[in-house]
Parts: sequence; structure tokens; C-alpha cells
Amino acid sequence: MNTSLIVSLACAALTATAAQAAESVRLSLRLMADGLVSPLSFNALPDGRALVADQVGTIRLMKSGGGLEEGDVLNIASRLSKVNHNSFDERGLLSVALHPRFAANRRVFIAYTAPRRASAPAEFDCTLRVSEFKLPAAEPLRIDAASERIVFEVDKPYFNHNGGRIAFGPDGQLYISVGDGGGPKGCDIGNGHAPEGNGQNLRTHLAKILRIDVEGTSGTQAYRIPSDNPYADGKDALPEIWAYGVRNPWSLTFDRGGTRELFVADIGQMRWEEVNIIHRGANYGWPLREGYEGFNREHPEQAPTGLPEKGLRGEPLANPITTYKNPSGFRKDPEALGISITGGYVYRGKALKNLEGDYVFGDWSGAQGTPQGRLFIARRPATPSTSAWQIDTIRINGPGKLFGCVCAFGEDNDGELYVLTNGSTGLTPGRGKVWRLEPDTTP
Repeated sequence: MNTSLIVSLACAALTATAAQAAESVRLSLRLMADGLVSPLSFNALPDGRALVADQVGTIRLMKSGGGLEEGDVLNIASRLSKVNHNSFDERGLLSVALHPRFAANRRVFIAYTAPRRASAPAEFDCTLRVSEFKLPAAEPLRIDAASERIVFEVDKPYFNHNGGRIAFGPDGQLYISVGDGGGPKGCDIGNGHAPEGNGQNLRTHLAKILRIDVEGTSGTQAYRIPSDNPYADGKDALPEIWAYGVRNPWSLTFDRGGTRELFVADIGQMRWEEVNIIHRGANYGWPLREGYEGFNREHPEQAPTGLPEKGLRGEPLANPITTYKNPSGFRKDPEALGISITGGYVYRGKALKNLEGDYVFGDWSGAQGTPQGRLFIARRPATPSTSAWQIDTIRINGPGKLFGCVCAFGEDNDGELYVLTNGSTGLTPGRGKVWRLEPDTTP
């Protein structure tokens, strides 16, 4: 990332399209750990250390003051579906979530892509799997791979658009993001995609936010359906569905303050990257819409002439809270900020007081083929019913210089935020790093 670059953003309003100039916020980065490949998940332990999950199938332990402890906490590389090392891939170990009562029960949940299971169509690529493990308290911390209990699986036609972000909500339920199934052309078209698109098909788990109950199960029952899920009876839709109409949700985080809202950043096709606040039973429009626009599945680079307001069942479509332009659809446009949104967290820490209540997130890279990740802040508007959240850029000063793809974010026990990066656009050993966001210390 060129840390001296200050860019502006067209912050689309829900009822208007006028651009608003973005400001820049100066922060610093402190390097906390390196020597990884592509870190995708950061989970703080009660003692201040953190589990850092690497896409290639390992989990390492980061010390409370920084640096990685020797050895793997867990290595499931042999259980992953094919992963293209030293090149771009979206498969692998994707996310980790600690049970809300982890300190007492030591339950750890992991989402990863496994080889295609036997019951999946022969032409499918892999199976997205969520499994439970146990982390014993004995030192050194090690998870026995044999403790795996498979909880939930979704078969995927292609290697990309996995989603695979998991988190426990304030209600104690496990939320799972699943992409639309991917494919070489995107657009929710191709093998394994419904004619109307998986985003609008309520008989597939693809392109959904799911919600399951992992408490009180026994025998072969790996999870239960929460009784207040919108389709809990399973008559008109799959009962695990909490919300739908997402493309490739690359974050799933709950605000630890406020009203505990669920934030999901959804990677766009060619024109718009977006952030959504997820509500029960809501339809977020994919592939009928992208951002605040309609979507042309045959010509995704073209601006549509219409904006659908309702889904295929007559239900209203939910708007994102903010969007920004993608240079793939807005070539040479200075307001096109990045090619693939990386969702983050609402800031609730103490070190960055001017960010309280703001959503901190990023973009994987500002341009195709180069590790030029970017960091942003979205600020809640005074009148949320009529306008989008204003996006400001983060300008990095001080000794830490962000150069790499922004893969994910993390949050520690105090609400401070971490940025997980990969110095390569592929899975190159040694390029992955963990940074902590800190106040700007330069004069």
C-alpha cells in the first residue's frame, strides 16, 4: 500500500447519488507476528494470547506481547481440499470461533474447505466444513486433531466464493457465512447455481448467512435449529437460513457494544464492494443487485438501468450500509478504492478514542495482481435511515508500513484491533504478518 496516498470516495446515499469527499485518518501499525503464509483468523484467549489461523491449515499461538510461540497448536493441512501453494487460492483454513464459554469448556470451532464428500455431485470442487475441536488447558497448548467432530457441511461447485466466516452471536448461536458457489465467470451463474441464482434460492445453503445451535446435542445430532430462525419449520426454505442474497461474505463480526449488530462485508462482482448489517430473514439482493445498483448477470461491467426493490417473493430488498467502487467496473476512476472488500470490526477499544463506534475494515488490494491492501473507516450517519455510512481512508504513519494484501482483522479482549496481511497475492511462505492498530506517533 502507498501510505502517502489519500483518496476520496463516492459515498452513495440511499436516496441520492451525490459523492462525498472522504477524509484521511492517521494511525500507526505495530508488527506483532510474522513468518506466516496467509493469516485469516485471530482469536484472543482469556490469558491475552491469541490463536492465529493460517490459510494453509495451521493454527499458531501469538504471545500477549507479540511473536509466535514454537510449534503448531493445530495442523489440519492434510484434511484440506487441494490448496494451490505459491499462487492464489480461496480454499483452506478459513475461520476460527471460540465458544462463548470457552474458558470453561475449551470448545473451538473451525471452518475449512475439505475434499468433496462422497454425497456431493462428482463435478463439484470441495466441501465447506465446520468442525468442533477441544483445546486442552495443559501447556504447551495443543489441539488433538483426533478430537474433531464435524458439525456442518456445504458442498461447493467451485474453488472460490467460499465465505466460511464463523462467529458466535450474543444469543449464543453459531453464525456461518457461505458464498454463492463461485465459478470462472461469477455472476451466480454456472454449474451448481440455480437459474435465479443461489442468492435467491432458499433451497440451498449457498449465498446465505446461516444460524445454528450447537448446544445440548447428542448422538449423531451435531446441531439444532433455533426455534426463532425465520424458516425454522423447513417448509418454504432450509431451516438453517438466517439471511440471504449475499455473494461472497468475507467477514462476519458482531459489535461488542451498542445493540450488538452483525456486520458482514460482501465482495462484489465488478462494480461495487459493500458492507451490510444483517437482520433476521432479510434479502440482501444478490444477484438481483450489486451495492445500490441493479445487476446485469450477462454484462456485469455495465451499469444497469433499473434498481430492483423487491425479491422474487415480493419481499423488500435490504440496502447495504455503505459501498465503494471497484476499479474493475470503474476503470481509472479515482473513487474506485479496491477490488475485494475485507470486513473488520466496530471499534470499542480505548487506544483510538476518535474511532469509537466506527466500523474499521479494508480492501484486499487496490489493484489486481499486486499486494496493495488498504484500510478504511466507515462512520455511522446522524440519520441512518436516509444516508450511507461515510467512508474515510486510514493513512499509516510511523515505523509500521502496511505492504501486502489485507486478509482479515482481529479483536483482542480489550477491543483493540489487529490487521492480518499477506505480502503476496498467493500463498507464499513467510509473507504473512499480524499488525496492531495504534495511535499515530509521528510529529
